[in-house]
Amino acid sequence: MTMFRTAPSVTLGGGFTKIWGTRLAALAPAIVLHAAGLILLVTTERSVIGAAVFLLAWIMLNCLCLALIRRPTVAALISLELLLTLTLLSRFKFDKLWMTVDFVDVMIIDRDTTAFLLAIFPSLRWWIALAAAVTVVAIAIGWRLDRHRIGLRQSLAGFAASATALVAVSLLWPTGLTEDFEDRSYVSKFARTGAEAVHELMTRGYLDAAAGPAEHPAAAAVTACRPARKLPHIILLHDESSFDLSAVSAVKVPAGYSRHFESFDGKSRKLRVEGVGGPSWFTEFNVLTGLSVRSFGRFATSVTRIAAGHVYRGLPRRLSDCGYQTFSLYPFYGSFIGSRAFQITAGIAHYLDMHDLGTADFEPDIFYYDRAIDLIARERNSGPLFLYVYTVANHFPWDKRLRPELTPDWRALGNPPDVEEYIRRQSMSAQDYRQLLERLAKEFPTEAFLIIRYGDHQPQFAPRLLDPSLKMAAPAKRTEGADPRYLTTYYAIDAVNFTPVDVTPAIDGLDASYLPLVALQAAGVPLDASFSAQRAIMQRCGGYFHGCQEGTEARRFNRLLIDAGLIRGL
Repeated sequence: MTMFRTAPSVTLGGGFTKIWGTRLAALAPAIVLHAAGLILLVTTERSVIGAAVFLLAWIMLNCLCLALIRRPTVAALISLELLLTLTLLSRFKFDKLWMTVDFVDVMIIDRDTTAFLLAIFPSLRWWIALAAAVTVVAIAIGWRLDRHRIGLRQSLAGFAASATALVAVSLLWPTGLTEDFEDRSYVSKFARTGAEAVHELMTRGYLDAAAGPAEHPAAAAVTACRPARKLPHIILLHDESSFDLSAVSAVKVPAGYSRHFESFDGKSRKLRVEGVGGPSWFTEFNVLTGLSVRSFGRFATSVTRIAAGHVYRGLPRRLSDCGYQTFSLYPFYGSFIGSRAFQITAGIAHYLDMHDLGTADFEPDIFYYDRAIDLIARERNSGPLFLYVYTVANHFPWDKRLRPELTPDWRALGNPPDVEEYIRRQSMSAQDYRQLLERLAKEFPTEAFLIIRYGDHQPQFAPRLLDPSLKMAAPAKRTEGADPRYLTTYYAIDAVNFTPVDVTPAIDGLDASYLPLVALQAAGVPLDASFSAQRAIMQRCGGYFHGCQEGTEARRFNRLLIDAGLIRGL
């Protein structure tokens, strides 16, 4: 009979195979995109936690897109493009600044950030336009080819579950600030910092301050300035990446090397900073405002951008109250991490960046000293001057010689190549600094000068020299725990035609947040109420600020400044 001519199982099997074959073919683009996401995970993540967060972020993005457009191929395409863009931006940022993108970069988008990106990468807007056009075309093609639809309920359930798990993992295993300076884990780092930043913003805001109001807000108010004597010009020198390497027994240094780190009184003084191996703006914030970067928690890497337009207390502002003309000589783009806006808020009236100084690249220290001398010659009759001068000769990288013709007699000491170049550059800095002192004395014999210089952080290679037995991650962890070995540089006080008035605060082992207090008292500038209150904290805490009483003193002081109107909107 005809009913037995074709076996039902064969017919059903063939139909089943054909149907699933068709479905698999239709899903092939989505499968390829998910495989590409897996390849991105494997090539960029370096830990189990990072891989888990990447997967959760991938699921969350896909489910969010599915809830909006329901098409799995288009959802995977958009998700992959977002994560690829994040990875490329992080690599680009690390190549330029030795930092990767974190969520705070998205939370705080200002005009300076856009200006900085376009300044260092002028063709960026065309690449963005090209990428956007390609993305639109790819989405249009995927939209037409994708015949599958995913239900809204399933998509929302997947999004909620993955988002909840991502937040839980991020808060249980938080990132450290030092991870922003590691060239890896771009997606997981961004996702985890997002959870951390939103949590901190909701629980305490940008700035960690004691619950207010303060008992005596007037104790931080600005007071009148009536100096008892003629005030000296003040030069604050930012000595990039510099500290005394003679502290490392395995490093060979030239004869007389450590004399560069001594003050006018022959003393060597140690400075505790709040960053290691890169964040110059941490110490810039410390020495201009007298505050702690650690008070900003997860937002610390963006501290100058946050402080711009909000923190109106600091050394240059107090000096302005006392008749000083305030200048900053900055060796990079003024839009970098909001430097110009931050320094103007802190009291810098005249900000000169690399364009104003007439340079397109980093220069030896003598270049910036010459510009400072020119400025003093031009402006000294307008009253006392405050000059904040950045120097960058010791800045990384150290794999090539910077201006070798300036050290024709240099002889190798037998150190590793990067350490050798670093010490050679330090010798250039010491020579240039001696020339600065000589020129000030010779060209301005009737003018008084107070010069304070400091190392903003140790160079990147310092931890492995200080303790070669530590694993790669150990220095970062100890930095987060405020291990002084990795957070100690130097500061020194010098004077030309002037005797420092009071160096009592200039103790050996001082937090960088107290350096404005050292400058004011050494110059004989009357303290306002806020600096008088901070001097009392320094005396109680033996030179520690944020590290005193687990941050309690810093939180109380932040509240005083908020209630006095010197910190606004944070």
